[in-house]
Amino acid sequence: MLQGLLYSVEREFDVSIERLWQAWVEAKQLEQWYSPTFLSVVPNSAVSQTEVGGQWAIAVDVSANGFNAYFWGRYSVVEPHKKLVHTLCYSQDEADFIARSDDAPAHEIVIDFERRGDSSWVRFSQFGEMDEEQAEASREGMESYLENLKRYLATSD
Repeated sequence: MLQGLLYSVEREFDVSIERLWQAWVEAKQLEQWYSPTFLSVVPNSAVSQTEVGGQWAIAVDVSANGFNAYFWGRYSVVEPHKKLVHTLCYSQDEADFIARSDDAPAHEIVIDFERRGDSSWVRFSQFGEMDEEQAEASREGMESYLENLKRYLATSD
């Protein structure tokens, strides 16, 4: 499915690769950090069935702007501590989120992980089609997500 690369963001964290991986694949942990720093996750919205064909889903509370952002998809590659690939569907309609149709328009997400001594590195890449301005806003948003992940990893064990 890989269409054009929209953007990529990467970050190194002072945690083990195992710790970084768990923060990314366990639903309870995703719920603690998977949003921009100035927003939060809708409680009990995270799903992560970390296996090929498994579903992932999460909702971000943007109620200050009058909506929630709903994301979902399916894993197509799961290589523990190395790589996750999944579709990314988006809606502001809760009914779409509840249905989580595999036929909804989707982008592809590739998340690469690497052990770097006592640290770990991750790169989040989004592929698909969107205008340049929206892609830049998405890249900036994901930078904020990774900042939130940094805070989460620093305050939890």
